[in-house]
Amino acid sequence: MEWTRIYEGKAKILYETGESESFVQSFKDDATAFNALKKGTILHKGPINCQFSSTLFPMLENKGIPTHFLGRVAPNAMKIRRLKMVPLEVVVRNRVAGSLVKRLGLNEGTELLHPVLEWYYKRDDLGDPIVNRDHIDVLRLASHAVLAEVERLARKTNDVLVPFFAGKDILLVDMKLEFGVGESGKVCLGDEISADTCRFWDSKTLDKMDKDRFRQDLGQVEEHYLELFRRVVGHDPEF
Repeated sequence: MEWTRIYEGKAKILYETGESESFVQSFKDDATAFNALKKGTILHKGPINCQFSSTLFPMLENKGIPTHFLGRVAPNAMKIRRLKMVPLEVVVRNRVAGSLVKRLGLNEGTELLHPVLEWYYKRDDLGDPIVNRDHIDVLRLASHAVLAEVERLARKTNDVLVPFFAGKDILLVDMKLEFGVGESGKVCLGDEISADTCRFWDSKTLDKMDKDRFRQDLGQVEEHYLELFRRVVGHDPEF
């Protein structure tokens, strides 16, 4: 298939398909951390994350959460709806990890009384800073109606995924979600859901099964990505 590259980010490449309502999103094996200060490669990460997301998006659709997913077109690529992306990352936290340890002074792994939702401004040059609703309003990043729907869908996504992963002996510690608005005005979940964008821990051993293994030089990164995939999807990925 002939696709035209229109954008390349740290983890994915976006292609024009010649169709007015869709793009192709290709997943790379490249790995970055700390705002791309640390760089590397995780073997087969592209197809693993693509197929992992391709499993979760249809399940979320069936639970009433609209997504950009239209179908997988290659081991490491999916067709997606064209969305005008909201320039915010939405982080939903169920346990204390990452920056929350430093900001709140709580021990890593502490279970929160209820899921905590945070907003981050998507600006690489600023280090994707945390923002609140007033910041979002004065920067005119999204309307109140869109923000309310993004928050509703983010919390619902968490409500669906926490018990789903628990059934696989996996704790969903936290996750980063991105949303966009389609031509009809409907807010949809975009980007990906994977070990790159979520923290997953084995519920019995508390072993980390996500990109923190790369961030923290814990080793066996590929092995844990594969174990997570097999546990959730039920078979080996296609390479």
